[in-house]
Order: sequence, then structure tokens, then C-alpha cells
Amino acid sequence: MLSVSDAQALVQRLVEHSTASGADAADAIYAGGTSSSVEVRLRELEGVSRSEDQEVGLRVFIGQKSATVSSSELSRESLDELVRRALAMAAEAPEDPFAGLALEALLARGPFADLEAFDAVEPEPSDLRARALAAEEAALGVAGVTNSTGASASASSSGIALATSGGFVGGYRTSGFSCSAGVVAGEGGGMQRDSAWHSARHLDDLEAPDDLGRKAGERAVARLNPGRIESGPMPVLFDPRVASSLLGHLAGAINGASIARKSSFLQDKLGSLVFAPGVSIVDDPLRRRGLRSRPFDGEGVGVARQEIIADGVLQTWLADSAAARQLGIAPTGHAARGVGGSPSASPSNFYMAAGKRSREQLLAAFPHALLVTELIGMGVNGVTGDYSRGAAGFIVSGGEIGPAVQEITIAANLIEMFATLEPGSDLEFRRGVDAPTVLVPQMMVAAA
Repeated sequence: MLSVSDAQALVQRLVEHSTASGADAADAIYAGGTSSSVEVRLRELEGVSRSEDQEVGLRVFIGQKSATVSSSELSRESLDELVRRALAMAAEAPEDPFAGLALEALLARGPFADLEAFDAVEPEPSDLRARALAAEEAALGVAGVTNSTGASASASSSGIALATSGGFVGGYRTSGFSCSAGVVAGEGGGMQRDSAWHSARHLDDLEAPDDLGRKAGERAVARLNPGRIESGPMPVLFDPRVASSLLGHLAGAINGASIARKSSFLQDKLGSLVFAPGVSIVDDPLRRRGLRSRPFDGEGVGVARQEIIADGVLQTWLADSAAARQLGIAPTGHAARGVGGSPSASPSNFYMAAGKRSREQLLAAFPHALLVTELIGMGVNGVTGDYSRGAAGFIVSGGEIGPAVQEITIAANLIEMFATLEPGSDLEFRRGVDAPTVLVPQMMVAAA
């Protein structure tokens, strides 16, 4: 993997070569990384792996025509060929009136803030093995756990560099550490399985392996001896493990490309009350140690913390430059890309702000409710907002979590769900997309 400075120099040279060879505009991105992981099962080593890779992607424009190519070969001869191939492809491409780089006035300017996204610690394979074994041992130590599906620990680092013919060049490094454990509880036909995992930018922020393992074991045991639930309308609580999926549906619905295609259930809702008053949903690319933090977006556009939903009102679409031109707005700093394709809009550290009532208060808000801890399938219509998914979880009675339930379906419409949901106060930043416990006052629940 190249250093950040060498990677920046490489993509800058590639852009300069492209424009000197006939491109009207160009941008180039470098992505490199290393990763190590160790897997164990039943206290025995299952596998050890390490990978290293690096690629560069080049996008060139000839008028309104464009082409994108990529290569893992970084020799001068290979990059010269990459430029020739990109220009030849662009010359044959159809014209796109919305194609082009981000405006220079919108490009990020350094020096960039230190987002603490990189931890130079590189654990030895023996350290990773010890962490995985500790997680599994703690999970197996939970009464009722009868088997292991395995535990793992990993460490990675990556480097990103971007240059555009508009004058932008920038780069940064990130690191990642993770641990997971999965176990089986019970015997025979009554067996249940569950897991736990955690990822962090810094090793010191990673959940202790024994805590993570116990969580996996307790989750599996709690699912034993499932009961039955009556079909019909009822309040549904989404555990934080699955509540973040609602934000994924929101992000898809407010993606500028979907809005431009008129294929979103929130098509005409900009500036309107979409959630209940008081609900806030934020995108924060500058959060220190955030799993999706970045000092600039995939087009070099400057980024900032944005309240996407403020007091229930939808404030903005998420748009890269191409979608923004279609919509007649400015890009929003949400462009994301890999080396092999054009940018598309995606949130960074995306979260629903904590509400006023605690998880316990939400659980006790109705005499009977369903707590969902697992979602299955993808029965969501992005055009209408119709929502129907397989689920598993627990019956809640009088505020107390009771027996597990499985093989059920929950259904409603996302427009109604968004308008009535209430977030709890138990928000934790553990993923790139986070939400607290979320209460939806009414959904249709169907038992198998």
C-alpha cells in the first residue's frame, strides 16, 4: 500500500496525463489496504488470512462523454495504457448532459481536520487469536449454550487518495478492528443461534471480547422455547440492532438519483414534515473515530455535519454532482465511489438522535407489544413505501420482555411508520448507521 503522499502524487500524475492526452476533464482515485484475520471454533484455530491490495480508478470526460476504467497494475506502462483505454472508451460513449466534475468552488480545501480515523497499532496474529478465543470462551460459558459457530478477530488499514483536474488533491488513511462470536443454544429441534460483533477505528475502542462473547451467548439462550403471538395490529419496537435499517430505507428514498427518476415514496416531501416533531436525523462525516468519517466526499467536495431531518422536517436530498444537476441543486457532499465506477450518493455517519423516553419507558408504553431483534428478507417497495419483512424477537407484556417469537411478518407503510415512530434515549455509536430503540405505535403482525 502506498503512503498517502505517494498515492496523492500518483493520482495527480494520472489526471495530468489524461488532460495532456486529450481529456477535457478527469479525476482519479487510489484505494489500497491490508487486512489480517483469525478464525477459531470450539477453541481450535480454523483459519488465518492476510491480504494486501491496491487499485486505481480513472474517469475521463470528452465533452459530455465519459468513461471509467480501473487497474491493479500501477507501473508507468500500465497507467499509460489505462489513460489510452479510458480516452478510447470515452470517445465512443453516449453523451450525458449531466456528466462532469464538481464545481471548483465546492471543492474541499486543506489542511483537513484530524478525524482520528487511523490507529497505527497492528496486532500480531497471536493477539487476534487470543481475542477471538476469549470471545468464544465467554460465549460458551453462558449456561444453555451448547455449540459454537465460530469467533473471529481482524485488523485492517486502508489509504484513499483523490485528484481532479479541477485542482483538488487529497488523501487520508483509516484503520479498522473487529471481533465477532456466534453460538448455538439448546438441543435437537429446539436449537437457536445468535451472535454479537463490534467494529471500531481504534483498537482501544473495541468492545472487550469477553463482554461481546457473553452477549452472543445470552442472545442465543434468550431465543430458546419460543412462544406464539396473535396476529393483528400491535405496537412494534425495533431493537438498535435492527432500528438502523429504517435509516437505510430513508437514505434510499432521499437519494438524488431516485428523486430524479421519480421513483421514491418521499418524492415531493422536501421541506415537509416526514417524521414526528422533535425527531432529528443527522449525517456527520466529521465525527472523530467514526466508522464512515471522511474529510471530503468521493468527488472532492467539502463535507460538513448536516441535519437531514430537523424537528421532523426533511431538509435536503443526498446528491452527487450528476444527480444535483438533474435536480437543479448544488451537490450535498455525499458522493461515494469505488475505483471502478462513477460516484453515487451515500450518507456517512448517519444516525437518528436520541429521544426523551428511555428504552424501558418505551417497552412499557403499551400493555402488549413486539420487540424485534432480527429482520429477514427485503420486502420493501422504494416507490410506494410498502414495508413487509420477516422478523424474530420477543413478546413484551407490561413492560417486561417475555418469550421469544420467530417466523413472523411485520408490515406497514414507511410513510406512516416515519410519521409516528418515537426514538428512545439509548443511542450508541457502534456502526456507520446508528439508531436507538425505536417504537412504531402500530404495525400489522402476522404469525406463521
